[in-house]
Amino acid sequence: MKKIVLLSLAAALAVSACSRKPESFEEQRKDMVRKQIEQRGIQDRSIVNAFMSVPREEFVTDKYKDRAYEDNEAPIGYEQSLDRPYENALMILALDIQPGEKVLEVGTGSGYLASLMSKIAKEVYTIEIVPEIADMARAHIARLGYKNIEIKTGDGFVGWPEHAPFDAIVLTCSPDEMPKPLVEQLAEGGRLVLPMGGTEKFQELILYEKTGGEFKQKARLSPTEFVPMQGKIRQ
Repeated sequence: MKKIVLLSLAAALAVSACSRKPESFEEQRKDMVRKQIEQRGIQDRSIVNAFMSVPREEFVTDKYKDRAYEDNEAPIGYEQSLDRPYENALMILALDIQPGEKVLEVGTGSGYLASLMSKIAKEVYTIEIVPEIADMARAHIARLGYKNIEIKTGDGFVGWPEHAPFDAIVLTCSPDEMPKPLVEQLAEGGRLVLPMGGTEKFQELILYEKTGGEFKQKARLSPTEFVPMQGKIRQ
């Protein structure tokens, strides 16, 4: 009996040692990139470098900073959360962002995804419908010194026509139908990723492309769950 207990204790300590989180945020970030992104098949160096350079802990609530790099959503306040790191990486991979391109994001949140994309794209324009959340994102991005991100408080359904066309568009909120203004603002050869489903329990992350003037579904990426899109689309 004692031997079994001792072996069980030793095994528990070994598991604990293996699962212990690295101490510094930088070490946690490296661990997250390796286990959650690279080991799941995303090897694109521009994406990996973006995740390595943007401090995820700066975009979550103070209470959650020590858990910012877990394979989970992370609270940002206002009853919203960051997506899982892998889900962000999958969206960026599908968008195929190139240096020199212009990106539109609908649903800024705390600004983490926009910050990641800013490390690859030339310009990132992002729209947040909740004023308090938009202000929070502006504060995060200003503090970190990212200069190629512009945030607008408003309804993402109508897009940002003053800066169109966009080479890539991504939604972090779920519509139940395609927002036509965003399709119109997508450049020829552009890519659009969004979680389709709206208020339905089941949503799906889908990639679309505009080629030859036609807007077509290119790939179904994964089941997902995002907050429903708000604003004019609900009217």
